[in-house]
Amino acid sequence: MNCNETGVLLASYSDGELDPIKSAAIEKHLLGCAECTARRDELSSLRARIRTEVPYYAAPPALRTRVLGVAGRSRPSAAARPLRERWRWLSAGALAGSAATVLAWFLGTAVLDWRAGSDLATEVVSDHARATLANRLTDVASSDRHTVKPWLSARLDYSPPVQDLAAEGFALSGGRLDYLDRRPVATLVYRYREHVIDVFVRPAAATLTPSSLSTVRGFNVVHATGSGMDWWAVSDVSPDVLSALVARLAREDGAR
Repeated sequence: MNCNETGVLLASYSDGELDPIKSAAIEKHLLGCAECTARRDELSSLRARIRTEVPYYAAPPALRTRVLGVAGRSRPSAAARPLRERWRWLSAGALAGSAATVLAWFLGTAVLDWRAGSDLATEVVSDHARATLANRLTDVASSDRHTVKPWLSARLDYSPPVQDLAAEGFALSGGRLDYLDRRPVATLVYRYREHVIDVFVRPAAATLTPSSLSTVRGFNVVHATGSGMDWWAVSDVSPDVLSALVARLAREDGAR
C-alpha cells in the first residue's frame, strides 16, 4: 500500500471502520512512512477534539412521550392476565417479541426522520474541519475541470459533475476523496475571495429533497438536489453566497 492509497483510507482507519486486512496493510505502511504516521496522529487528535467539542443532541421531550405511549399501549397489565394463562410463556414471549419489534421500528424511524438532515450536516462540517486542520483540502490540486473530473471518476463508482465557476467568483481549486454517510464521495474545493468552500457531491436518492440551509459549529451548510446529484456545501462564507453556489451547481443546464 502506497501513500496515496493510505491517505484515502486513513480517516476510516482512524474511526475503526476498516476490515482487519486493510487495517494491517495500513499499519505496515505506517511503520515505514513518517509522513503518513504524522497524518494519522493529526486525525487521532482531531477525532478526540470532535468527541469533546461537537455538541450532543438529546432527543426532544415530545419523542420520549410518544415512545412511552407506544410502549404502554403494547404491554398489557399484569392484572388483566388470568392466572391460569400464565403458564403459556411461549405465547407471551411471542407477543413480547412482536411488541418489541413494533417499538423498535417506531423508535428507529422516528429518530432517523428527526436526525437524518442534522447528522449529515454535522458530518460535512466535521469532514471540512478535518481536511482543513490536516492540510489535506485537495488530493488533486487543479483549476482545470478536465483534470479534476477524470481523477475523481477513476476512484469512484460514479462520475461527478465538475465546473469551474471562476468567472462567477467561485474558482475551482481541486478535489479530493472523502467519506459521507460511510461511503466514498467526491469533494470539490472552491475558493471565494479568502474563503474555502467544500462541496460534497454524490448520486441523488430516488426521492428529491428541498433545498435547506443550516448552521453547525459556526459553519454554514447548504443542501440541494439537482442534475441527478445530491449536493452538500460547507464554508464560513455568508449563507447567500453559499446558496448561490449550490443553486448554480445543481442547475440541470450547468452540469458537466
